[in-house]
Amino acid sequence: MLLCRISAVSQSVARWGTSVRRGALLHPALSFNTSRCQNVSSTEGTVHPAAAQGAGPYRDSVLLPRTEFPMKLTGQNLIDREVQIQQECGFAELYSWQRERKAKKEYCLHDGPPYANGDPHVGHALNKILKDIQNRFEMLRGKQVHYVPGWDCHGLPIELKALGELGTSGLSPLQIRQKAREFAEGAIARQRAAFQRWGVMADWDKCYYTFDGTYEAAQLKVFQDMHSKGLIYQDYKPVFWSPSSRTALAEAELEYNPQHVSKAIYATFALATLPPKMAEAVGELGSISVLVWTTQPWTIPANQAVCFMPNAQYSVVKRRDSSQLLLVATERVSSLATLLSTELESVGTFTGTELEGGVCQHPTIPKKEVPLLPANFVTMGKGTGLVHTAPAHGMEDYSVASHFKLSVECIVDEEGRFTELAGPELQSLSVMGEGNDTVISMLKAVGSLVKEEECVHSYPYDWRSKEPVVIRPSKQWFIDIASLKDKAKEVLAKVRVIPESARGSLLAHLDRRPYWCISRQRSWGVPIPVFYHKETGEPLINKHTVSHVTQLFSEKGSDCWWELPLESLLPPEVLKKVKVTDYERGDDVLDIWFDSGTSWAAVLGDSRADVYVEGKDQIGGWFQSSLLTSVAVQKRAPYKSVKYFLYLGVEKGEKMSKSLGNIVDPDTVIHGGEDPSVSPAYGVDVLRWWVAESNVFSEVQIGPNVLNSARDSINKLRNTLKFLLGNLQGFDPRTQAVDPKEMHYIDQYLLHLLRNYSMKMTDAYNDFGAGRAIRLLQAFITRDLSKFYFSIIKDRLYCDPEDSLGRRSCQTVLEEILDGVTRSIAPILPHLAEEVYLHAPGHNEGETLFRSGWIKSSPVWRRPGLEEAVEGACAIRDSFLSSIPGRNAAEYELTIEIEPGLLFELIESLQDEPTSSSSQLTELMMSSQTTLTSALPRDLPADALISNGSFLINLEGGVIREDSAYQVAAVPTSMARCPRCRRYTSSSPDCPCPQSHGGFY
Repeated sequence: MLLCRISAVSQSVARWGTSVRRGALLHPALSFNTSRCQNVSSTEGTVHPAAAQGAGPYRDSVLLPRTEFPMKLTGQNLIDREVQIQQECGFAELYSWQRERKAKKEYCLHDGPPYANGDPHVGHALNKILKDIQNRFEMLRGKQVHYVPGWDCHGLPIELKALGELGTSGLSPLQIRQKAREFAEGAIARQRAAFQRWGVMADWDKCYYTFDGTYEAAQLKVFQDMHSKGLIYQDYKPVFWSPSSRTALAEAELEYNPQHVSKAIYATFALATLPPKMAEAVGELGSISVLVWTTQPWTIPANQAVCFMPNAQYSVVKRRDSSQLLLVATERVSSLATLLSTELESVGTFTGTELEGGVCQHPTIPKKEVPLLPANFVTMGKGTGLVHTAPAHGMEDYSVASHFKLSVECIVDEEGRFTELAGPELQSLSVMGEGNDTVISMLKAVGSLVKEEECVHSYPYDWRSKEPVVIRPSKQWFIDIASLKDKAKEVLAKVRVIPESARGSLLAHLDRRPYWCISRQRSWGVPIPVFYHKETGEPLINKHTVSHVTQLFSEKGSDCWWELPLESLLPPEVLKKVKVTDYERGDDVLDIWFDSGTSWAAVLGDSRADVYVEGKDQIGGWFQSSLLTSVAVQKRAPYKSVKYFLYLGVEKGEKMSKSLGNIVDPDTVIHGGEDPSVSPAYGVDVLRWWVAESNVFSEVQIGPNVLNSARDSINKLRNTLKFLLGNLQGFDPRTQAVDPKEMHYIDQYLLHLLRNYSMKMTDAYNDFGAGRAIRLLQAFITRDLSKFYFSIIKDRLYCDPEDSLGRRSCQTVLEEILDGVTRSIAPILPHLAEEVYLHAPGHNEGETLFRSGWIKSSPVWRRPGLEEAVEGACAIRDSFLSSIPGRNAAEYELTIEIEPGLLFELIESLQDEPTSSSSQLTELMMSSQTTLTSALPRDLPADALISNGSFLINLEGGVIREDSAYQVAAVPTSMARCPRCRRYTSSSPDCPCPQSHGGFY
């Protein structure tokens, strides 16, 4: 049976080709666990011993590596070389070239517009380079990349920076807009120049800007479509309001400060009318008060009701220290007793529904009564289980008011101060400061204040001014998210989210808000195309008015809203029906999230983007606004997938922030600082390597340690590339390449590994895994090349005849490795890749890497049987090396015993003769000579070192399976050291060995 199996294997081996006698098995083995690179070090960047110690006529006969490719570039030389490569290799023209070529598929990465309000920073670098890595990969793969960079040009931050200390006082809207535009254009110019310097591939003459008339027109078309469907409407309801910016804000314009400190209070509302059930049970006990808790005491004057949870249980409790009767939720009694430092005795228990009909006396407004009302938003996590409700200053409070027809009266002005409606004692006081304290004093004065305490909690801040916001009602324009939510969730289920864990956040943001306030009280933005009747305030807006304004914006830009007379802004069909002098144009502009959220309409047309890639904050920002507007108009998501990355931090663990003064300037990273010893010039590729290597799903950090590590990694890579280039000097793969069937087995094996590497790299980039690509690269270079292949082939490279089959076989593989590694790093390190390509053999003059495609691995390189042959030999070699720790393998002669079977057949294919000093097996063993036998000789020397092991072969999916044992006897060689190749293969120290003799004669 064994002979039959060996015969079957031998027949398979014969199919490899005439120059390879055995070894072609059918499927990969389940191989050994030891490393094939045990005790072998990387020396590709060092001089071979033959060069260092050779003398006389032999030194010049050794074929040492020669290349002009520098192992390291520093300082100004590095900067100049990068700029030179960008120019020589056509970086500026690359995007247009690939757009014009024929391609079967298009890849669209839609650029989320950065804000045009400052200089470029490393956040921009992280964003743009991540996108560029993916775009370059897709382009190399043969796709036609669609990538149009854009800028978000409107909004308050730009307006504030543009005006500086001048403010808006005395300036017309057009004057404000002119200054804001000039500021934005300057920021765009600086950012665009930086993005180009970073090697970002795009047509920088054809970007999109949200202040362009054509973009604004596309935005208004979306507005018109949504308005005609009833999804955009005007209403008076509570919104987030920034007193510091004096404008309404959307959820996406908020930052939550988890360390905000509020003055929280427990206050009583006396029950003026007991609920009927309570009156029956405890009516004779005396006066009962409802106990409420709030972190916003300033809202008490606006109170219109006290809410309870219908399905909860409530108790009337008696304070032991004062006999005061309080109504609270039953499950809060214990914690409240601790808080108030007194016992609370229950005197009656009721269900929530039994509280209906109760009426409370307002504590600060005499003769005002407020009802007890049911509400499902009441929770029991904190407080008393009874919620003070001010519909004008709370979103959930407003929903109660809408249901029960309560008054929604605003007592706070645009500056965050009490109006006269709050009463003379509070008028003009800031609700977040003195006004809040005054309300607490008023409650104390009437005996309603039970307890005051500081409460640290998360509170919304204006993302621009970094100041707290308030909730106040205002007449604004809204998008009805409630009507879009179900469809948005439906289409989102078909979108790939990277990482998948972010899907929950996307859905949570949809659930969080029933409407989106899209009007802003500023000048720098896209005007909302609405006209108001001067007397009634009724808005005039329809498809005719919006279409007409859209056309004007497309032709003249949105400044015409203020430049043109009203009769020019209204279409003829409307002018026939209304009196122009009765109307005035609106002053509000659209939320900038609506600006950027409609970019799909202005840039993508009818297409969908393959991916949106932005920071995590865009989960509630651009990802959301784009989804909602697209679902409203197209009933689909504008993207097939979304990917987010996290924020930047410095190495100390701090979040990077202008206010902390720890911003890292990418220009300093690239060009260096004033003191090169502190801030050296790292160049663009180090910045790109840092971006690629960063774990973008956790906090990304940058600093000297990270950048130095990136630079060192690139220099190690350059060392390997220099070794490859140096050994390809004079080799032309177009005329001198060796067919894989004629190669040495170890060379074929490396092609096999190279194909595996290329497929893994392709998978990594496909999954946006630039960091994984770097790890694969480093593992391939360290394990497969430096510590394994390079250490084995040097004798053949340096000492074989220059045009010998063995040397050309090796060079063919080195050229494939160089080409594959260079292309695999090109998306991350385009400057280095093109630099290598300029030095690499086999290219026509003027050809560039990025115009020549992705890794060109061949299916014929994958030889599963070859894997067993080489890895079986490597298992034997590792056993041998472990028996001579710290000693030179070349000083030993080996005798390998393998019992007859599949492993013997495999290893025998690497050595034709029983004993050889020049076989492929000896090359793999790195020994002086190797003998292959089925039994160790009995007369082994006494100093022979014996090691043993086994190798598992698994063929045909387990149909053929064999665990073969082997022994290795290592004996110090009796041969002399060859004066040319430095191997122990010569009969005399003064005479070259036969292999070296053939290398130079």
